[in-house]
This record gives sequence, structure tokens and C-alpha cells, in this order.
Amino acid sequence: MANTSSLPANWEVNVVFSIFLFNQISANYLCSLGITRRFLAMKSEWGFSKLISKKVMSEPSNGYLIDDTCVLGAEVFIVKKEAAIQRLSLNNCDVPYERDWKITNFSKLGNLWESEEFIVRGHKWKIWLYPKGNKGGVGTYVSMYLFNAGYERVQASYTLCIKNQVSDEHKKLTITNHLFTPSSSSWGWPTFMEIATMNDPKKGFIVNDSCLVHVEISSVEDAAQ
Repeated sequence: MANTSSLPANWEVNVVFSIFLFNQISANYLCSLGITRRFLAMKSEWGFSKLISKKVMSEPSNGYLIDDTCVLGAEVFIVKKEAAIQRLSLNNCDVPYERDWKITNFSKLGNLWESEEFIVRGHKWKIWLYPKGNKGGVGTYVSMYLFNAGYERVQASYTLCIKNQVSDEHKKLTITNHLFTPSSSSWGWPTFMEIATMNDPKKGFIVNDSCLVHVEISSVEDAAQ
């Protein structure tokens, strides 16, 4: 989107658009499907990454490129155009924190694997993983928890994940706005994943006796007494 200097601050323009590529032999158009996109100051360009293959485009007999010239067209409908009225303060905005660990020699782990300490929004955290299970999951499930190492009153939303190393079918679970306290400093899942599934080489969670653990903490807030 060009010539945006005259638009108000925090402008947004919602647009339905299509792009056409003219076939100079058949006098027809290759047309993208109309899509709706929101243009704004931080994202002023949208398009189609796979409109036509380079091979088809470059072959003169296909009609799209003649004498090193192509003909393009566009159809644009503006749905809405207005200044954004909502504002966010970075002081109150939690950028998700993400971190990965590779746990090697998984079959040789004891009852508890504990990550090194990491800090999010000024609070100290660790990941606890029980390969043989904990509490109600003992002997049947892998258990995993987020541990507040500062023993504070703090509220957090987070996702714990064991990554699948051969597909995108990761195992992940999410908790929203959980309250950690000095007397209840860890929270998670005793039955996070069945041990049989975790250890099955066909499932892809353990490869070369190693697994991949991931955490995403999307928000952290101090909690009142």
C-alpha cells in the first residue's frame, strides 16, 4: 500500500483484493482468489507467494511472458478504513517467553529431570519432568510441571510441550492464569503423556535416546496477597 503519509496515526485499511496475470496468447487472465487482508503501518504489503510457478511463467509458449514483458492487473475493494483506537502499553504487555531443552540419555534418567533456572518478568522458574511419573501418574505416565523457584505469589499462563521429532504432532498442554503461591509453587500434569507412548520409537518423541522439551510462558503477573 503506497502513499500512506496522509493517513492518521495507527491507520488500518481492510481490503478484498485479487491479482491478475494476463495471458497474451489466449487473451485470458490467470486470477488469484479474492482474499481479505488488513493493511496497517507495520504491515503494508500483502500478496500471493505462489501465484504461478517460475517455470510456467518463463516459458514463452504459455503466453504470460512475451518479449520479456508481462501484463499484471489488480482488483481492490476497500471494506473499512479507520484509525485504530485501541492502544497497548509495553509496560503491561507480556511478550511470550519460549525456551527449548534437549534431554539426552533419557533412558538413564532418575525419577526427576530438572531444568536450569530461567527468569521471566523478574520471576525465577524451572521445568520439572518425571520420566517414570509423579503422584497419580507413577508407573504409567510421564509427568511435567512448571516450578516457581522464587516461591512467590504470581499468576501465570503457560504451555508445556514434548516435541515430536518426526512429525508436527507434538504433545502440549496449556494452563491459563494459574496462581502460584509459596505453599503451592509448582503446577502441571501428573498424567502429561503415557510412558508407553513416550518410549515407542515409532511415535517420534524419543530419538537417539533424546527428547525435546519446550515451554512457552505467555503472561506473568504479580498476585495480591
